[in-house]
Amino acid sequence: MLNFVIGAVAGALMAAVATIAALRNPDVQLRMGLVQPAPVILPLRRPEPACPPAAQAGTGAPPTIGHPDLLFSRRRFWSVTP
Repeated sequence: MLNFVIGAVAGALMAAVATIAALRNPDVQLRMGLVQPAPVILPLRRPEPACPPAAQAGTGAPPTIGHPDLLFSRRRFWSVTP
């Protein structure tokens, strides 16, 4: 008799934990109707892509990014803060 009671209490606790864990999932909340789905907002127009400045585009030289010693700069290694 005691085994039955202990098993029933353990089963009820596991079922309660599984139910609470499932109800915290947003997909389950939507399926059960606990929350309303967020409205879908579609953009009306795509934003224009950012183009490089016209001054560098006309020279034919590749654009420069950063400094050549950027990777091995001592100042970069010592200025890192935790």
